[in-house]
Amino acid sequence: MMMIPALATVLFLAQDVTLPLRTRVELFKGSGDWRESTQNFKLDPKKTALIICDMWDRHWCRGATERVPPIAKKAAPVIAAARAKGILIIHAPSDTMQFYANTPQRQAIATLAKIDPPSPRNIDAPALPIDDSDGGCDTGESMFKAWSRQIATIPVEAGDLVSDQGSEVYTALKLRGIENLLVMGVHTNMCVLNRTFAIKQMTRWGVRCILLRDLTDTMYDPKDRPFVPHDQGTELVVEYIEKYWAPSVLSSQLTAVLR
Repeated sequence: MMMIPALATVLFLAQDVTLPLRTRVELFKGSGDWRESTQNFKLDPKKTALIICDMWDRHWCRGATERVPPIAKKAAPVIAAARAKGILIIHAPSDTMQFYANTPQRQAIATLAKIDPPSPRNIDAPALPIDDSDGGCDTGESMFKAWSRQIATIPVEAGDLVSDQGSEVYTALKLRGIENLLVMGVHTNMCVLNRTFAIKQMTRWGVRCILLRDLTDTMYDPKDRPFVPHDQGTELVVEYIEKYWAPSVLSSQLTAVLR
């Protein structure tokens, strides 16, 4: 029996994929002996969204600005593959909603009837493993609002959503029956963890978050504790997230299973 092409597409989009999620386990509780562990997790694309956190066109820190374009170039085909598989794409460039105010992608989420999130789960975690108290800039600039939109390398396509508000994102997820949130963008120790639409808040609201660990960066200056190279500082924060907040996966692993 010949399958109707449209039906074949629907069936393809409905297939689960299995992701090798990396997490950290404390082998003996209280020992501080953390071990890397990989767990296979079945992901339903129809119940999954990918949120792009603060991938702005420009950052106040020159070092941060210079590191974003390579991340965006690497992320663009990953985002396209996720969209093609039926994963909802949410663009979250904070403090730039005026730029997107009249777009259908912004209006589609801003006009939704709000769903109140549940009482947040009580999740405790220790301090970050890096010192970012001075803003974490490794090139010496002072803070100012440098951004006006998301970097153009990552286009906003038909069917995507644009929001920088956790309550809006939560509403959109619930209305679509979405349970899993892939998180990419900058910066792991700041916005990726602390924005209202990002890992801490969504985890506390019961959304299963997964960090795309190679599509992120950290605001960290090697002259500060623990005095390691910038990339190692990012790795330390990723490990921290894996211990206390969310597992992670490589973008190449995601695109491999989406094929």
